[in-house]
Amino acid sequence: MADTRLERTITLTTVATAVGVSPTTVSNAYNRPHKLSAALRERILGAARDLGYAGPNPAARSLRRGRAGSIGLLFGEALTYAFQDPGAVEFLHGLAEGSARHNTVLQLIGALDVDRQEGASLLANAIVDGLVVWTLPDRHPLLRLARERNIPLVTHGSPRLDGVPFVGIDDRAAAQAAAEHLLQLGHRCLAVISQPFGRSRRARHRDSANIGRPSYRVTRERLAGYQAAADAATPKPAALDIYEVAVNGRGEGHRAALALLRGSPRPTAVLAMSDELGIGALAAARELKLRVPYDVSIIGWDDSPNARASDPPLTTVRQSLYEQGRTCARLLITATRAELAADDLVHLAPWQLITRDSSGPSSGSR
Repeated sequence: MADTRLERTITLTTVATAVGVSPTTVSNAYNRPHKLSAALRERILGAARDLGYAGPNPAARSLRRGRAGSIGLLFGEALTYAFQDPGAVEFLHGLAEGSARHNTVLQLIGALDVDRQEGASLLANAIVDGLVVWTLPDRHPLLRLARERNIPLVTHGSPRLDGVPFVGIDDRAAAQAAAEHLLQLGHRCLAVISQPFGRSRRARHRDSANIGRPSYRVTRERLAGYQAAADAATPKPAALDIYEVAVNGRGEGHRAALALLRGSPRPTAVLAMSDELGIGALAAARELKLRVPYDVSIIGWDDSPNARASDPPLTTVRQSLYEQGRTCARLLITATRAELAADDLVHLAPWQLITRDSSGPSSGSR
């Protein structure tokens, strides 16, 4: 049996001595192979394998270079969410592609259970040159830890931090446009299926007169936009009926819509803060034998492929999360190499309200 204590002492210098070359030449075999002939490099790597030398330690190498060659994505959901939610997949696609263009590795750090010690440890020990913070609530514990690392940050969606590059859309204006569309169609009884307000993550009806200040900026801005449209309408609609979900998903949208559509008075239109929530609302309307849009109109958010393929196709707010992911990657990688200009800190991406068959005139205005 090999002596493990001896194996642990095998170094780059050990390999150099065995081959009869300098330690720099061995280092080049791993880090700058173009400087060596193919035959010499293979001789060095063969000797390393025979000696049990696995190569330079990546963490130590990154410390010597002063750069890790990787960036991290810190987001406030379970890790599996990044691969299940259509919007998250699109954003991750853009971020990964933008990272790959600069030969940069992407690490994912899920932060749903951040109160656990291992969550904070994961962030503290991640070997990254910078972090994209994707939709965390204000004053989230990991925000402080991320800033204490003194590495470049870029935030997407939420929160907006002084001096930190931000990527997103004008959520308030887009939400106002969506609500105005319904009001112009004659709807005066509107309901909202809202994304989470904060870290508590509990599905519940919300009192529209006492919603406080949601700690997720995206939720806060969209609710403000819906309310601004209602306040400006003549005649004014009834108070918004708001149902907060625990997580962005069709099942949650279905349960929320059932609760809203069984209410009295029944809303004639539903504003969902994502396409997945909106598609869940479509299923609830079918279950209750309500025709869309004749009995109830439904609007989503994102314009995902699922929104275009739903029955009926979903009216929605179009944005490109893919392009926003690419922008986050570009900004962060640039910030790891040079200081960003002051006018390069806020990037509001384009959006558009796409009207389809899920929205129509209120039955009372026909």
